Amino acid sequence: MWKLSLISLCLLVFIPAFRAEENAPALPPGPMQAKATTACLECHNAQIVQQQRLSKAAWTKEVDKMTKWGALVEAQDRDALIEYLSVNFGTEKPPYQPPRAASARSTR
Repeated sequence: MWKLSLISLCLLVFIPAFRAEENAPALPPGPMQAKATTACLECHNAQIVQQQRLSKAAWTKEVDKMTKWGALVEAQDRDALIEYLSVNFGTEKPPYQPPRAASARSTR
C-alpha cells in the first residue's frame, strides 16, 4: 500500500515538472545559443539562466566556476559565451518575468 502511495506521490510531483520544462522557452537566439544550451542546460533548466541579471565580471566568474565543475566550455568559446550571457542576461536587462501558467478556471 505504501509503495503505491509513494509512486503516486512521485508522479504527481514529477510529471508536472516535466511538462513545465517542455513548455519552457529556449535561450535567446545568437551565435552562442547552441554552446550556451550545451554548457548550461546540461545541468540547469533554461529558467535558471534566464532569471540571472549579472555583470560581465560576474558572468566571467560564473562561467569559470561552472567550467571547473564540469560544464562543457571549450577554451576558444569561453569569451564569446561570456559575452552572449552578458548581453542577454546582464544587469541592464529588466527583471525576469516567469511565464504564466494557463489558468485552470475557464471564463464564462
